[in-house]
Amino acid sequence: MKNPFKYTIAALLLFVLLFSSCVENKVNDANGGNHAHKEAEGHNEGEGVMLSQQQFDALQMKVDTLQLRNMSGYVEVNGQLEVPPQNEASITSVIGANVVSIEVIEGDKVKKGQTVAYLSHPNIIQKQTDYLDAYSNREFLKKEYERQQKLYDAGVGSGSNFQKAEAEYRASRAKVNGLAAQLLQLNINAEGIKNGTFYQRVALRSPIEGSVQKVRIKTGQYVAPKTNLFEVVDTHHVHADLMVFEKDVYKIKEGQMVKFSVQSLKNKELTAEIYSIGKTFEQNPKALHVHAEIENKEGNLIPGMYIKGRIQVENNKVKALPVSAIAKEGAKSFVFAVGNEGDAYRFVPHEVTLGAKDGDWAAVHFLRPLEADVPFAFNNAYYLMAEMKKGEAEHSH
Repeated sequence: MKNPFKYTIAALLLFVLLFSSCVENKVNDANGGNHAHKEAEGHNEGEGVMLSQQQFDALQMKVDTLQLRNMSGYVEVNGQLEVPPQNEASITSVIGANVVSIEVIEGDKVKKGQTVAYLSHPNIIQKQTDYLDAYSNREFLKKEYERQQKLYDAGVGSGSNFQKAEAEYRASRAKVNGLAAQLLQLNINAEGIKNGTFYQRVALRSPIEGSVQKVRIKTGQYVAPKTNLFEVVDTHHVHADLMVFEKDVYKIKEGQMVKFSVQSLKNKELTAEIYSIGKTFEQNPKALHVHAEIENKEGNLIPGMYIKGRIQVENNKVKALPVSAIAKEGAKSFVFAVGNEGDAYRFVPHEVTLGAKDGDWAAVHFLRPLEADVPFAFNNAYYLMAEMKKGEAEHSH
């Protein structure tokens, strides 16, 4: 007869084994479910992507701390670069003459009084001859005047002869002074002519310091009086001349800041401060001229360049980052904090909500507080997000 006690023990052991197996399967299933749930959630803050120094340089990564910007309260404007009238000059000749030589080319910097060209013509010689004749005649009439004055004072000369000599002397003196002034306009020294020195050519000089913008003559060319031969501009005083439409005029005040850009300086934002507001409207379009002094002058800022900008009419600064620093995943937005790990860089995502946008910048609000000096990636956010997701996918396998 079989022992019933042995069968009971065996049954109990079988039950324990089956129970243990079921518990283990449930635990494994639970762990697997949690892992899947984590994958479904995507990445969490604290994860990141590593870039070597070579990768960092190849991507031309830009890293900086958060910046405060005024993301609202702007008036959109456009206009062009200008210089005050006293800082541009047109160089002309006061007499018809031929161009002997040209001493500058467009783009050259010149000082006030520097020679830009030489002119020559028989008319110039004639002016000097006329001056010398008038000067010699004045000296003769001066002596005659002095002789008649002595006779008159001595009571042996007639008053009419003395008055005639005085009038002729005064007229000759005026003529000499007038011709000397004309020679001065030609940059000719009258003192040299008194000694018999005649100048075959005359210098055309710049009335201001600046850069030569236009050269409108050729060697040998005859130029008529008052013809515009050169244009010189002092670009040190270039400023922003902005057009503000009628609906926005009431918002504009002196001292407000302007942010603008020009085509010659791509990806560079210039700043200026309003110092003058016009008092009359342009009719087409109906807008007011506003002048602003540029604070960070860079590159070759040339009058006439088109500019586009914004006048800051409110001062409400918030934390902001470039749009290229923000990556979106579904309904969420992320930015990447940067840390050094040896010769590599770790980029850690932080979820943010977005506020107002201003051009290529957007206001950001962090879900968790961060230290003020934390550096962030300012570009390639979508690349960093893609690399991080690729790393997560490889890790899950």
